[in-house]
Amino acid sequence: MQFIFPNFLWALLLLAIPIIIHLFYFRRFKKVYFTNVRFLKEVKDETSNRSKLRNFLVLLSRLLALAALVFAFAQPYLADKKINQKQDNYISLFVDNSYSMRALSEDVPLIDKAKSTARDIISAFSETDQFQIVTHNLSSKQQRWTNKEDALLLVDEIELTPEVNKLSNVLSRQSNLINTVDGNNSIYMLSDFQKVITDLPANLDTNLNVQLMPFQSVQENNISIDSVWLNSPVAIKNQSNPLVVKISNYGNENKKDIRLFVKENGQTKPVGTFNIDANSSVIDTVDMVFTQDGWQNIEVQIEDYPILFDDAYLLSLNINDNVKILSLNEGGGNKYVTALMSGLANFNLTNQSTSNVQYNKFAENDLIILNDLNTLSSGLATELENYILAGGKVLVFPGSNAAKETYNAFFSKMASNAISEYSNEEREVFTINAREFIFANVYERIDKNLKLPVTQGNYKFSNFTSRGGETLLNYRDGSPYLQKYVKGKGILYVCASPLNENNSDLVRIAEVFVPMIYKMALSSGETKPISYTIGNDNLVETNNVSLGSESIYKIQGSQEFIPGQTKVGNKTIIDFNDMIAEAGYYDLSVNDTIVDRFAFNYDRTESKLDFLNVQNLKDEYSSSYEIYEDFLKADISQMISDRDKGKSLWRLFLILALVFLALETLLLRFWNV
Repeated sequence: MQFIFPNFLWALLLLAIPIIIHLFYFRRFKKVYFTNVRFLKEVKDETSNRSKLRNFLVLLSRLLALAALVFAFAQPYLADKKINQKQDNYISLFVDNSYSMRALSEDVPLIDKAKSTARDIISAFSETDQFQIVTHNLSSKQQRWTNKEDALLLVDEIELTPEVNKLSNVLSRQSNLINTVDGNNSIYMLSDFQKVITDLPANLDTNLNVQLMPFQSVQENNISIDSVWLNSPVAIKNQSNPLVVKISNYGNENKKDIRLFVKENGQTKPVGTFNIDANSSVIDTVDMVFTQDGWQNIEVQIEDYPILFDDAYLLSLNINDNVKILSLNEGGGNKYVTALMSGLANFNLTNQSTSNVQYNKFAENDLIILNDLNTLSSGLATELENYILAGGKVLVFPGSNAAKETYNAFFSKMASNAISEYSNEEREVFTINAREFIFANVYERIDKNLKLPVTQGNYKFSNFTSRGGETLLNYRDGSPYLQKYVKGKGILYVCASPLNENNSDLVRIAEVFVPMIYKMALSSGETKPISYTIGNDNLVETNNVSLGSESIYKIQGSQEFIPGQTKVGNKTIIDFNDMIAEAGYYDLSVNDTIVDRFAFNYDRTESKLDFLNVQNLKDEYSSSYEIYEDFLKADISQMISDRDKGKSLWRLFLILALVFLALETLLLRFWNV
């Protein structure tokens, strides 16, 4: 047993006073004469013995009462063997501030109860102790020690966040700082302990003292829009664009007549209602027809109270109706192609000679056409390779007198099939792959009346299935006329025949050539995300734009800031640095011109409100962790004090003092001598 105020023990010397009084107390006796004292002597002896016994018991009661009172003032305690009372205390507190902590418990949000408990824990320690306050944000300022006053201020500043981290990551952050100091350490984790994030290590470092404090809500039902995606690689104007919606019911009750809405550019349109069974998911499809080009803000919504953070899903689509095409020619451009494109308002064709290629302008084009080139220089091949790998699209029409070795060297780098000898044999294109994006949803039906190209000369391809090519147009004998290869983030298209009208009538068949070129320009080897998740997608890619010396990227939305930016080839990596805290649309702009748009959604990790209760935590973690139970109804400060300073005994000694005083009173009142 140890004492917080051992100097009070000097008061035990006061016990000598009642002892001295007892020993030197002499009562005066008056003589009374009797005729016969034989019986009186017996009574005198009996009364004297009873008086001595009562006086001794009264003295003992007084001594014990006074001693117990002195001990109570000295505040004795039984010290924890793990705690070194001579060392400093370092306390790390994690307060779960994810959106699931918005749930109610007795009409009070869990986050408010957690913050109140955190304040009580801090108050239980002294002014000289050091504290670390950690939340799901895991910001850099949380990786340091602070004093008691600042720790209380940090707790007051805690707000709900869309960011969600596994508890193992949180504990790792806490233990990393704990391991930098030498002293008594305590780690507190205040959370609702959802199963999806509770992955604490079963075997804990014996040097760590970790306490789990679970907060339980009364609401455990939730319906969430888990994800939304396009059914096609890109959205196209004035066509049906199927939007697929996945909705999950995480509760134990069947839900009926859930209303689904779609908000398109600020206009809300009801889609309908649906039923969803308990603990199951449904997938629905919404047909979207975009009648204007440019950025489209799409928001899919449901109604589900009170958990609201996952009831809306945001998408951002760019309908590009201005197609930029670069045609590389050895002589002049193809007159039919030029005439055809000039008649289409949304096509911008640029003809350029291979002798004067502007490689730095490649990234500005949606599609590059190699028009009947007989030689493919190594420099051009390298630039085309970089362009494709970075997300560009290249359509190759080899010349009839092509130097096959230059083409095949390029095809080898692209891992595509090589071309062999040129043949002047007339051949008919017989089948069209209407399942692939290029020709999907182009024709109401495909029948014998659809005119397909006829070629007077063509190359044959090697047939290595490992190359992974996909055939878009086939000759009657099944050999490919047009093939597609996805490489890196871009696409390579290779045609078996030259483009000029002497070898093929493709350019004269507008119902095939126009949608083919248009959708090739819109296609993508790696589809650009139409939505992002806060906390998970801190790094995103965007195409480079021409920047002046003073021009920088800016993010504009519910927040406005300058992101990190790193140029990599013809792409720029945008680093949001955890600055996005609210779901919404964020524009990337340069010189007040919007160059990209990002739709950010809240993380759905905590949509499933499935928690570990106290018994679950005990079953899984009691061997290495201390788990608090019913702590909300107790004196947290006293519980912490008992744990970190030892078991306090002053209340026990105060009670004993009162008991001994009461015993003395009973002896004096009811024991008559």
